Amino acid sequence: MSPSMEPSLNRRKLRLALRHAREQAGLSQREAAERVEWSQSKLIRVETGTVSVSVIDLRALLTLYKVTDQALVQNLEDAARGSKGPSWWSRYHDVVTPQFAQYLGYEGAATSLSTYHPIAVPRHLQTRRYAEALLAPRGVDLDRCQRVVELRMERQQRIFDGPAGPAAAFILDEAAVRRQIGGKAVLAEQLEYLLDLSHRERITVRVLPFEAGANDSTLGSFVLLGFPDDDDLLYLEHAAGSMTGGEDMKLLARYQECFQAITDAALGESESVDLISRIKQDLGAR
Repeated sequence: MSPSMEPSLNRRKLRLALRHAREQAGLSQREAAERVEWSQSKLIRVETGTVSVSVIDLRALLTLYKVTDQALVQNLEDAARGSKGPSWWSRYHDVVTPQFAQYLGYEGAATSLSTYHPIAVPRHLQTRRYAEALLAPRGVDLDRCQRVVELRMERQQRIFDGPAGPAAAFILDEAAVRRQIGGKAVLAEQLEYLLDLSHRERITVRVLPFEAGANDSTLGSFVLLGFPDDDDLLYLEHAAGSMTGGEDMKLLARYQECFQAITDAALGESESVDLISRIKQDLGAR
């Protein structure tokens, strides 16, 4: 991973490599921090990828962990140089919380993304007008509203339009595709966008029908991110947002099971497309 790439991805690379090297050296975070005369909180921030790592600090850790493979050392030094600087979402700092910024870093590295929303179309899939209509009742300042919408549009572009985006699975409750947020025209446009996305590679859009009855979908909206080289991650979409990974495997497993149950109860891909198409046609007939 070169210095020119997204800084958050370089930080993630360092996080995984340094955590693995420390564990191989048989050291706890407290012991490692004491050996290099750091605070434990500094090492924790490095191992969670929330801060960049200087080459000098990196070398101190690699020496402590007895990492001598010169090709690996050079690779990690390049990543350290590339871990500094702003990420793409930094220009939206006025509308992105630190917690959500950390999540966006993980999302950019994920190879799979699975999400469910019981009330509205997920942010990943919203059209511009739908997003604006969704934000309007919250009394959000117009300028701030536009900033939030721009963030959502760029986030979508990075996930769906790049050559190496994640395999993305979206389960929408039937209520989400029927609720007329913004009115009939806005919803019709939104449904047309869902139909377009459903035909793209790496993306599946399915609907959990009303007749599915009671199920774990009442847990609310959430996102599951999958990685080939790290623990899966759960992001709960509420006002503050919260992430859970390997530190709470029971909660993570509960939501993984929930998503599987919702998937099993949802309509198939073609059936979902048919339902969305019928709802869109009904909007025009009224």
